[in-house]
Amino acid sequence: MKIPVVKNILKANQQVANENRCLFMEKGIYVMNLMSSPGAGKTSLLERTLSSLKDRYRIGVIEGDIQDTCDSDRIAALDIQTVQINTGGACHLDATMILQALYSLDLDNLDMVIVENVGNLVCPAEFDIGENDKMMILSVTEGDDKPLKYPLMFSLSSALLINKTDLLPYVNFDMKKAKDTIKKLRPDIKIFDVSCKDGNGLDAWYDWLEKRIKAFKAG
Repeated sequence: MKIPVVKNILKANQQVANENRCLFMEKGIYVMNLMSSPGAGKTSLLERTLSSLKDRYRIGVIEGDIQDTCDSDRIAALDIQTVQINTGGACHLDATMILQALYSLDLDNLDMVIVENVGNLVCPAEFDIGENDKMMILSVTEGDDKPLKYPLMFSLSSALLINKTDLLPYVNFDMKKAKDTIKKLRPDIKIFDVSCKDGNGLDAWYDWLEKRIKAFKAG
């Protein structure tokens, strides 16, 4: 009996991602795919980042969760265009989900779209959604072994924010060990030590992100 072999299960997703990317380029929209495990601080980072940049850039947010609208409610309260995607069980967002969500955003009046992916250290990294950059948050409460256990997301991210540094005195997290491992996975990754609770380290993140947006706008 002949057994069919699926050569590339991500091929269909990649085709839609390429369509998304072309649309974003046509509209002049920089897109960031923000990823992390649950509870690492994605929404807290978004709240602070949006508050810092929204007076200079027109920003839309796509929120991905298995269910509920807790995070999108927080973002919408900042007077930001926000779309909620409830996956109903899927552990990531894919390019088709993003394309469908885009119909609810006024793309002609946006400079940037931030996608807050479903909290998961595995699947979101595997699916291109048409973004310019994948960004990642690792909280010190998760442990310094996560880059070894989940290397793909770290290797694909342009920047990493190590969050909850205010808790370093109370947790067993070796900052040097974590950074050394991450740099081996992606030598050019930009790493920021931050606390979304007290704001420490976030100014450097805002400056770097603005440079990425400006570089994209400049072509």
